[in-house]
Amino acid sequence: MMETLKNNITEAIAENEDIGKRADVFVSKVCDITRNAAAILIESGKVRVNDSPISKSRKVSFGDVFKIEIPQPEICEVKPENIPLDVVYEDSDVIVINKPKGMVVHPAPGHSEGTLVSALMYHCKDCLSDINGVIRPGIVHRIDRDTSGLLAVAKNNKAHLSLASQLEDHTLSRVYYCVVCGRLPEKGTVDAPIARHPSDRQKMAVVQGGRRAVTHYTAIEEFQGFTFAKMELETGRTHQIRVHMAHIGHPIIGDPVYGRPTNFQKHHPALFEGQMLHAGELTFVHPSTGERVTVTSPLPEKFEEMLRLLRNGVQ
Repeated sequence: MMETLKNNITEAIAENEDIGKRADVFVSKVCDITRNAAAILIESGKVRVNDSPISKSRKVSFGDVFKIEIPQPEICEVKPENIPLDVVYEDSDVIVINKPKGMVVHPAPGHSEGTLVSALMYHCKDCLSDINGVIRPGIVHRIDRDTSGLLAVAKNNKAHLSLASQLEDHTLSRVYYCVVCGRLPEKGTVDAPIARHPSDRQKMAVVQGGRRAVTHYTAIEEFQGFTFAKMELETGRTHQIRVHMAHIGHPIIGDPVYGRPTNFQKHHPALFEGQMLHAGELTFVHPSTGERVTVTSPLPEKFEEMLRLLRNGVQ
């Protein structure tokens, strides 16, 4: 049973079907938000059970009274901008964009204009999900500013919940391509937890007690001092591929945060604007039809030029 009280507080009482569920799962269901959004509400003290604060992993008991404070919507200061978009797939539920290197996905300090969100607001008008608030309309997952490639965006809340669920249960598949330093083994998996760097809060790192992160890799082509490789994400942590490759001693070429300078970069600076990492394939279950949809994106021109030089033995 759910009831909306004053001051944006929702009251929900757990029933038989809810017994044993995690608190974040229960809040996600009753508020019709993603589990991640529910966890954020709990961790920020916006959820109380039987008038006491809780953890997101607390198990629900019959009759538990949840009081959930839903914050007031932020005042939207993000303005639509007529920025060209490379649309590789679009229907009434989902739009998939091939994001260029250098474009920020959503507004952040120092990046209030020229974002993918601003371009989407112009292109899609009011047809974007609002589950993640006004700063990230439609955004279910993201890729770094200097990573190019495919990004799926939800055009309504039903699609958003579906895609977010697929991210959590790993049915949304993401394949990346990169060039790493050194000779990468033919196949392998990095299963190492990731969290904020203990001393540099601007970076992520492999940290015991962090969130589980799993990256599967396959070497495609080997050069002198470098390997062209395919990366498949099982989880999706911030900077995951970049952190994992650096952790095993094979940082991505051009990575200004986790990488190391190379002579190749020094001799061909025009090819690099950050890490040479591209989201090249995306597969998801369509929120309405249930069919599997796969979209692909070719490697950017500078990425292809780098591969041509490496194949010719240029250093």
